Amino acid sequence: MSLVSLITGGTRGIGQALASRLVARGHRVAITGTTPDGVARAEHALAEQCGDPGRVLGLGCDVRDPGAVERAIRTVVARFGGLDVLVNNAGVGVGQPISELPYDEWDRIIGTNLTGVYHCCRAVIPHLVSRGGGWIVNVSSLSATAPFAGGAAYCATKAAVDAFTEALMQEVRHDGIRVASVAPGSVDTTFGGGGRDKSSWALQPGDVARVIVDLMRHAGRALPSRVEIRPSQPPRKG
Repeated sequence: MSLVSLITGGTRGIGQALASRLVARGHRVAITGTTPDGVARAEHALAEQCGDPGRVLGLGCDVRDPGAVERAIRTVVARFGGLDVLVNNAGVGVGQPISELPYDEWDRIIGTNLTGVYHCCRAVIPHLVSRGGGWIVNVSSLSATAPFAGGAAYCATKAAVDAFTEALMQEVRHDGIRVASVAPGSVDTTFGGGGRDKSSWALQPGDVARVIVDLMRHAGRALPSRVEIRPSQPPRKG
């Protein structure tokens, strides 16, 4: 039976590229997003790709809301009969100095990038245990260990996600659940609202998606618990 994967933030960028790769590998795939139009478009594209709408499910879900997360996961399990893989990819970033960052933006970044990961992991663990194991992959960032000015809130969430991932890995590894973080450097997406043209040197979403897919192909005895991926030739500094 094909694996069932849930990707948060799966309507664009890394999440969309990953959903496409998993569908191509025969997974049944659920994606979440926060805009109905975006969810519908991504779901339709995946269904067209695989030629079987029954293998794809798009769900509106704000990961900051634990009730919405619980409902989304119950819907996935009811639709596909279980769940094997969770990829926590939903994230937001605002490039603003802390002295200018509004309180509600701080809450939105922390709530999505960190608390949302907790909500999803907490809700999915019983389902993975019932399947005899599975994967949780948390999309982190190289900014977790290389913070930058104007990104304090975002960098703090990614550092916290790394610590959370390491601790969770130790908690559930004997249940057959493998937990890992994947930390990309600069990726050529619209994430964060940046206007720079990075297409000539930055990672593409598919590059990161490929790393996640390859990670999950390791034998059960192996756990690559943290993977870093960065552009091979970024612009020279100075």
